[in-house]
Amino acid sequence: MAVHIRLARAGTKKKPFYRVVVTDQRSPRGGRFLENIGTFDPSKEMKAVDGKTPLQIDQERLAHWTGRGALPSETLGRLLKASAKAQAAATK
Repeated sequence: MAVHIRLARAGTKKKPFYRVVVTDQRSPRGGRFLENIGTFDPSKEMKAVDGKTPLQIDQERLAHWTGRGALPSETLGRLLKASAKAQAAATK
């Protein structure tokens, strides 16, 4: 069983909101998941305001699952990089 970390769409029509979930690779985008480890709100800008970005993720659980071999999706990988960059810019 290949485990992936990816986005699961929630929200309403024309107002998307995503959950960051750990799931079996074969399950559909909005289907079953093993664990919900965060959220992503694309309506917000990717700036760190008060230390918060649109991507809110439990870093401890992310490290746990990646340590066990879970792979983030391409999109989530890009979001993680952008979030880390925004956090670094906010601390300077």
